Amino acid sequence: MTQNPNLAALSEAGVSVWLDDLSRDRIRSGNLQELIDTKSIVGVTTNPSIFQAALSKGNAYDDQVRELAARGADVDATVRTVTTDDVREACDVLAPQFEASNGVDGRVSIEVDPRLAHDADKTAAQAIELWKIVDRPNLFIKIPATEKGLPAITRTLAEGISVNVTLIFSVDRYKAVIDAYLAGLEQAKKAGHDLSTIHSVASFFVSRVDTEIDKRLDAIGTPEATALKGKAALANARLAYVAYQQYFEVESRFQGLVGEGGLPQRPLWASTGVKNPDYPDTLYVSDLVAPNTVNTVPEKTLDAFADHGEVNADSIIGTGPASEAVFADLAKVGIDVDDVYQVLEVEGVDKFEQAWNELLSATAEQLDAAKG
Repeated sequence: MTQNPNLAALSEAGVSVWLDDLSRDRIRSGNLQELIDTKSIVGVTTNPSIFQAALSKGNAYDDQVRELAARGADVDATVRTVTTDDVREACDVLAPQFEASNGVDGRVSIEVDPRLAHDADKTAAQAIELWKIVDRPNLFIKIPATEKGLPAITRTLAEGISVNVTLIFSVDRYKAVIDAYLAGLEQAKKAGHDLSTIHSVASFFVSRVDTEIDKRLDAIGTPEATALKGKAALANARLAYVAYQQYFEVESRFQGLVGEGGLPQRPLWASTGVKNPDYPDTLYVSDLVAPNTVNTVPEKTLDAFADHGEVNADSIIGTGPASEAVFADLAKVGIDVDDVYQVLEVEGVDKFEQAWNELLSATAEQLDAAKG
């Protein structure tokens, strides 16, 4: 099959295209393989909301739920079995991309229970458990970048487990995530793990930053404030890339691990579906192009980029000063960006926890129906 030229160009520019969705229907219908073959997909990310949507639609999971009910499985065990089975199958579908990229791509992410986001010990323990259950080398364990999540990230990496750090909103928190990653590599080295097998991405959320800041700019209502709408999210992500370059291309701490097989933690642009209809629907893909990055996109955005997306190859490199100026201007009109980041983190954890609880409730109903 022929790859879509727009998405192929994006990949050639150094951006790995991952799909932000997964379901059993998508896997078994051949749709995931089709996206790999025609739309340059080389990875998949999941979260509690995605699994909640997958299990609430259709009947793809009915037989397995009935079987688990007959075995006496409880709700948590059923959810764990169903989700890890889907992720394992997706890992197998993406195994050729994993091998062809020497482990860089071909990845599938599964998230720890979001109710554990503020408990480092339980998060690390579940990360290890999920790694063992799925039992695939191209798995990523997703751990939220809350303050309590940071030590869990280090502990998980120290066990030789690859991690997708999620829910990053600020550059300061991103720098703390990089520190946690490097600490994990250092501990893994001491434990005798092969650092060349430990991969990580840092999922930096994009569109939600514009959504929250634009709302506040509208409330301010001055011409100066209005002129800044739609600029914060891209500037924020671009400054994250500046931090990535500093930590992994300049500073000595990481360079000391390179000889031991240590790999850079790639920035991943998440939440890249455009929520404001006034903005181009490929904005957070076309304008976030740089080497060694990942963009995880919902299917709607993937299709839009395939149809009319453009690769703006100079959209990140060299934009640091202009991005700093955006935040200086935001401060001048009265935007408290630290408060923005705090609100977004709390909302992010709450949304995933709500979706997880809805998933548990729906599964409980299915188990009860299966038991008659």
